[in-house]
Amino acid sequence: MEACSDLEVDINGEETIFLNKQIICAYSGTFRKLIGKSTCSNGNFKVIFNDFPGGAESFELVSRFCYRSSEFTVMPSNVVLLHCAAKFLEVTKVLEQTKKCMEEIRYWAWPELLLGLKQCQEVETSSEADSLAGRLMDALVEKLCLTVEVSPSSAASACSPDSSLFRFSCDSKSTESFKNSSVRLTWWFDEVLVLSPGLVETFLKLMVSRKFDNLVISRFLFYYQKVKFCSVASNEKRKILETIIDTLYVLDRSCVPYKSLFGVLRLALGLNISKSCMYKLELMIGHQLDQATLDNLLVPSPSKSSHLYYVNLVLRFANAFLDGERRGSQLKKVSSLIDQYIAEVAADPCLKPSKFMSLLTLIPDSARESHEEIYRAIDMYLEAHTGLTNGEKLNLIRTLSYEKLSGKSRAHISRNAKFQAIETPDEQQQQQQKQLILRVDKVEISGDNEKLKEHIEGIQWRVMELERACLKMQNQMEVIKKRSKNSSRGSNRSLPKLCS
Repeated sequence: MEACSDLEVDINGEETIFLNKQIICAYSGTFRKLIGKSTCSNGNFKVIFNDFPGGAESFELVSRFCYRSSEFTVMPSNVVLLHCAAKFLEVTKVLEQTKKCMEEIRYWAWPELLLGLKQCQEVETSSEADSLAGRLMDALVEKLCLTVEVSPSSAASACSPDSSLFRFSCDSKSTESFKNSSVRLTWWFDEVLVLSPGLVETFLKLMVSRKFDNLVISRFLFYYQKVKFCSVASNEKRKILETIIDTLYVLDRSCVPYKSLFGVLRLALGLNISKSCMYKLELMIGHQLDQATLDNLLVPSPSKSSHLYYVNLVLRFANAFLDGERRGSQLKKVSSLIDQYIAEVAADPCLKPSKFMSLLTLIPDSARESHEEIYRAIDMYLEAHTGLTNGEKLNLIRTLSYEKLSGKSRAHISRNAKFQAIETPDEQQQQQQKQLILRVDKVEISGDNEKLKEHIEGIQWRVMELERACLKMQNQMEVIKKRSKNSSRGSNRSLPKLCS
């Protein structure tokens, strides 16, 4: 540069550069305005920039152009920094050349596009960076989509990091090509990881809009999460996970590994993601609930809750499943799964009767071929919750269907002390019921007369049901009596006296 340096420029506190005032002002409108307003009398000027886009590197590029414009070449490797810096300094000659270079963006090589996007991240303070990033990203995704559309077997050679242009070639080793097809479709995974979460989100939206292979996008999302989570803070993890969920939600469900969704769920519960993202994740899991296992559903309850397991989450999963159109086989699988879950959580002493009741009535009764699991679950729940009221016990027992219990369970329930412990106010009726059951137990039944045995067991069950219905009616009558007494007390004051 020239020996006469009468202009001192401080670039974002990173570096101080000395320039010739006359040369730089000949190109930069910004410097002409600044120096024209200056009241400095000795001829030396100092300019301080605190938010110069791209920092000292981009400023040096523009200053080199001003000194040696005839020798300076604008190219994909420097066009982003030059464009943003020239826009800031109002160097019109540089802007003309950068715009001309950007017109050829569709013909840039993959590494040049990726480098340009990385530079957009460095000059994010510039308003120009967003528009440049959008054009670069569009070209990047177009290039990637073209390689896959041409041939999966030629993806690596057609758009590899080392190639400057598309070159389509045939692989003579077809067997080797087939083995490496997965690698050829995913070679770009690590390269895209250098982009910021915001640019990755834009990249993924473009991929989806271009109808890129959903299975490959799904694989990239899980790979992206796995790699990035090792080195970022919680806030960035939350942002990454929300981007992953939003993208998975719009993909073909068959392309999203169901087991992987539960891995995302565990992370989401720990990061307190947004409600909208959590809702989308629950819907994705719920819609495919027939693929889940019991271990998948045994999610520990949030730290503030006293329950052992996150029952509300499973209720939401099941409701999402039931809201869709389901085949009979799918519904039976989910019914069996929920029954297993109910039996697992029944022993939790902190599980409220209302929540347990919600689980029992969650699946339509028509989907259950047997109530064996339900009976065992209620039996365990009554054992773990000895302080239940008669009404609460009746509500739980009423969910059982006698016809869907095995003969062994029917015989067992008639002798089950926990099911017989419901007391009725009418002692005489209770005594009659006990005597009836006692008489039935004493009847000798031959091994050949199974129908009579089942009939007697049915009588036992109906007696218990009558007892429960009677208790319910008596409780309702007591409530009605109390209400009538209260209303009569209040109404006596307002009624007029009868004439004699």
